[in-house]
Amino acid sequence: MRNVMKYRCVRLAPAVAVALAVVLPVTCGPALAAPAAPPASGAPSATSGDDPGTTLLPPLPVRLGEDNPCTGESDRTATRTAWSQTTLGLPRAQRITRGGGVTVAVVDTGVASGVPGLSGRVTAVDGAGEDCVGHGTFAAGLVAAAPRTGSGITGVAPEAGILALRGTDDRGVPSVERVALGIREAADRGAEVIYVGHALRTGRAELTGAVAHATRRDALVVAPAAPDAVTREERGPDGEMPEGPYWPAAVPDVLAVVDFGPGGVRQKNAPPAHEPDLAAPGSGMVSVGPRGTGHYIGSGASLAAAGAAGAAALVRAYRPELTANEVSRQLLAAAYPSDTPRLDPYAALTVVPDRTAASPAAPVPAHLPAPADPTPHRRSLTVAAAGLALVLLLAAAAAVVPRGRARNWTPPGPPTRNTPAGR
Repeated sequence: MRNVMKYRCVRLAPAVAVALAVVLPVTCGPALAAPAAPPASGAPSATSGDDPGTTLLPPLPVRLGEDNPCTGESDRTATRTAWSQTTLGLPRAQRITRGGGVTVAVVDTGVASGVPGLSGRVTAVDGAGEDCVGHGTFAAGLVAAAPRTGSGITGVAPEAGILALRGTDDRGVPSVERVALGIREAADRGAEVIYVGHALRTGRAELTGAVAHATRRDALVVAPAAPDAVTREERGPDGEMPEGPYWPAAVPDVLAVVDFGPGGVRQKNAPPAHEPDLAAPGSGMVSVGPRGTGHYIGSGASLAAAGAAGAAALVRAYRPELTANEVSRQLLAAAYPSDTPRLDPYAALTVVPDRTAASPAAPVPAHLPAPADPTPHRRSLTVAAAGLALVLLLAAAAAVVPRGRARNWTPPGPPTRNTPAGR
């Protein structure tokens, strides 16, 4: 029996519906609504006809076991808008731009090029046009899937192009070498935004170098600040989850993204994030899969990073004069204030970017005047000295002359008698 997750539509009183609509899209009929808890044993089944408001969506796998077949088709379609689209304000943002002319690289499990919503806009490198796992295709749909008749699901930048590169093997296991090569190849092929679908525990040197290569080519790298899941082997001796850092998200030039759900918080058992820059919807996400026309559901920081990559594509399409680092700063500056700022694509498009702090200004060397000719200086000192001497001489004369006149110009001493001449 295929594992599925249930979405339930409940008819609410108008006042309650309005209150909840701020957080969750409430829809009725055979449509996608906010995630609900699985029904208790004995609850009516969606396939029985007793509960026509329930839509079943197969979960998106993160990895496949050695003997597991490739992810199969989904025969379930989400017909209404997902909560994440409403939270991000995509209808308003997409009236400004839909990301046309921008290429987003997806370094992941591959992207199935023939999937509805992405068909005609996927360029695959070295066999990345096939996706056995489905994670890369799902992420690409969150970035750029176009809306289809009968479905309200759309990507953030539905006119952007997708460049597919492998960062994993065909089971979905990533490697430092594959991810680093994918980042470099994406930058060399002209991608303006590079999405990395995995958080790696190792690879600091290799991935820092790959990000530096992308930055020099003006490509913005976006990556999850936490893994989507942690295996038992990856936990500590007491079962505790690792806390990072994770690469390439920990590289300074990378936009590191963490997820949140419809209630504004992360899932209870989500792996800890390491120093995220930005938060975006990542729980209960709905997107396309590697086969078929239906939809899948998934959660994790990697899916939040896909939404942020789509928002970066919108900004790059609307403001092509901004550099990759300036686009990152624009997304952060326009984000909704929170413990971790929350992605707001519409604000990022409408807030005037401050380019005064785009890059540190190079210090301007001080231009000191050339040393003055010492001759006039010496002449001035001579004149000043002569003037001072003259002043002192006049002062002395002013004191001596009156005394001399009073004494008839005789030297000091006993007075002398005047003797007549000839005696």
